[in-house]
Amino acid sequence: MTDKPETFNAFRVRENEGNFETSIEEMPFAPINEDEILVRVHYSSLNYKDALSATGNKGVTRKFPHTPGIDAVGIVEASHSDSFSHGDEVIVTSYDLGMNTDGGFGEYIQVPAGWAVKLPKSLSMKEAMIYGTAGLTAGMSVLRLTELVKPEEGKIVVSGATGGVGSLSVAILSKLGYNVSAITGKESEKDYLLSLGASDIVLRNEIENMDQKPLLKPAYAGAIDTVGGTILENILKTTKSTGAVTCCGNVASPKIQLTVFPFILRGITLIGIDSQNYPMKYRSEVWNKLADEWKPAHLSETFEEIRPDQLQEKIDLMLKGQLKRRVVVKMK
Repeated sequence: MTDKPETFNAFRVRENEGNFETSIEEMPFAPINEDEILVRVHYSSLNYKDALSATGNKGVTRKFPHTPGIDAVGIVEASHSDSFSHGDEVIVTSYDLGMNTDGGFGEYIQVPAGWAVKLPKSLSMKEAMIYGTAGLTAGMSVLRLTELVKPEEGKIVVSGATGGVGSLSVAILSKLGYNVSAITGKESEKDYLLSLGASDIVLRNEIENMDQKPLLKPAYAGAIDTVGGTILENILKTTKSTGAVTCCGNVASPKIQLTVFPFILRGITLIGIDSQNYPMKYRSEVWNKLADEWKPAHLSETFEEIRPDQLQEKIDLMLKGQLKRRVVVKMK
């Protein structure tokens, strides 16, 4: 590695008598193990898991002090793997990054080479982090849904549409020619969702307060659900015969109460999306599509760029549900 500093800065979370405090700290480098790479992080992004980690959630991060950041993009500075060389531009998301392995809120990350994918040539580092795990999850959801449901088969509904996964799903599906309904609890965001390509807006309480019958009148050819709970239940009940629904979140609830009727009387397919451990060959496919034919026209308008010393402020807003756009963290 050329021009290696003796230490690097990182946004650290420390536990102090049951309280969790954050600050920018200097960190030493550790020896690079076999099949690992050292990446100089240029950008990261803020996700809900990062906010939980920063507040000491032991379901996300077991041991502290710790550096959150489940997303990172940068340049390989040193490699003990045949897969990557010094100077390669790489994206690292999910797996254990930012959870129990120090993550992208540090100027360097040291990770297994198997966690990294080469940055597509038509995607900038900043664009990669505007997408981040949210974009990757949206891409996985779109990939699986579009395998089974075509634009001419009817309308697609997306829940949690103002969130990272939901908003990108709306934009990508619209670009691919799908007629998209966007579900949101934020009536004030109607114009934003229409600008992403949604054809109409469905307020969350309309979906939550539907009849509790086992099946409801068919309305959608398919769906991308990001919230779970009652909303997922009623999406499934209103999906047309042979439709498909992807599921990637549980912020509303991890539980659904259903009969088997949507599945055996309408032949609906429910597809779970696991972005954390998704196979690498599909990750590469999704990133290349996000870099090219799936890239939304207004991607650069969907984020806010901050410095690491501004992270705590944004974490507080995220936990209050007051963030409206993606937050990209410039590390270099």
